[in-house]
This record gives sequence, structure tokens and C-alpha cells, in this order.
Amino acid sequence: MSKFTKLFKGPGGGKSRAGPSPQEALGRLRETEEMLGKKQEYLEKKIEQELATAKKHGTKNKRAALQALKRKKRFEKQLVQIDGTLSTIEFQREALENSHTNTEVLKNMGYAAKAMKSVHENMDLDKIDTLMQDITEQQEVAQEISDAISRPVGFGEEFDEDDLLAELEELEQEELNRHMENVRLPSVPSTSLPSRPASSRKRAEDEDDLKHLAAWAS
Repeated sequence: MSKFTKLFKGPGGGKSRAGPSPQEALGRLRETEEMLGKKQEYLEKKIEQELATAKKHGTKNKRAALQALKRKKRFEKQLVQIDGTLSTIEFQREALENSHTNTEVLKNMGYAAKAMKSVHENMDLDKIDTLMQDITEQQEVAQEISDAISRPVGFGEEFDEDDLLAELEELEQEELNRHMENVRLPSVPSTSLPSRPASSRKRAEDEDDLKHLAAWAS
């Protein structure tokens, strides 16, 4: 058996074991991201150092300057590879987090469905229909009782309201007739009224003529 096979089979030989939980896998991915982040910081510092070395030697020691630039290029290549690896890990972590969330949601929904099923198993639809019918009937009986209690009882119910209104109008008319009988009108005088004096009649005619002239002038 090769070392490669032993590496992936782990302890226990060829026996398979359960895979890691989502929490364990997410923890491993975060640890890897943290490790690669530190590696990035290290490479960035090395790139700055090699660039400074190349600038320091310049044309004075071209060979040393070229070696520094080569190392800088290798570090930059590693940095690009780490960036790609981090992007892949980030995508995998987000997918795993979403899968874990969906799994928990489905698990809780299944738990709720089982609870509903357990509750409904103890229910008989026929009994429920009968119970609802009984409730409706009792509500109708209660309404009838309320109507009966609130309805006036005893005197007054056996008389017709129209007859009572007609009798009331007759009483009002009798009262009005009695009132009119007690009212006394003034008597007409037997003698004729005195006539207006001539002078007064003349003055009145003159005043009327003046009013007509003033109206015509205006």
C-alpha cells in the first residue's frame, strides 16, 4: 500500500468513517484562510525587500540586482497563486455555509412536520365536524335566548301601535277644539267710524302730489 493511500485512508486501514460535520469543515477552511493570509503578508514583505535590494545594487552590481528581481518574480507568482487559492476557499466556504443553513432549515421544517403529524394523528375529522355542528347549534340557541330576554314582556305588546297613534291624534284634536272654544274674538262695532276731516284729506292729497312730482323729476 502506498503512502498516498495510507494518507487518505488514515487510521483503521480500509474501514470507512463518517465525514466531518459542516462546523468542522468550516473551521478547517477558516484556519486555512488565516494561514494563507499570513503567507501573503510574508510574501509581500519579501517582495518589498527584493525590490529594495535590486534598487540598491542597480548598475553597480548588475548580477546581484538581477538575482533580487528573479526572487521578486517568484514571490509575486506565489502571491498570485495564493490569491487564487483564497478565492477558491472563500467560494467553498460560502457554499458550505449555505448548504449548512439549508440543511438546518430542512431539518427544522421536517421536525415541525412531524410535530404536526403527531398532533393530527389524535384528531378525528368526523368528530371535528360533529363538534363544529354542535358549536353552531349552541350559538344559535344562545342567540335565541338573548333575543327572548331582550324582548319586552307583559303590558303593551298586545296593542296595535297604529290604533294607539290614531287614538292619540283624536285626543289632540279634542284638546285643540276645547282651546278654540275658550278663545273670544273682539265684537264688531255697531256705529260707523268717523270720516277724515276735509283739511286733513286736502293735506294728504297735496303730499301725494308732491311725492309724484319728486318721483317724476328724479
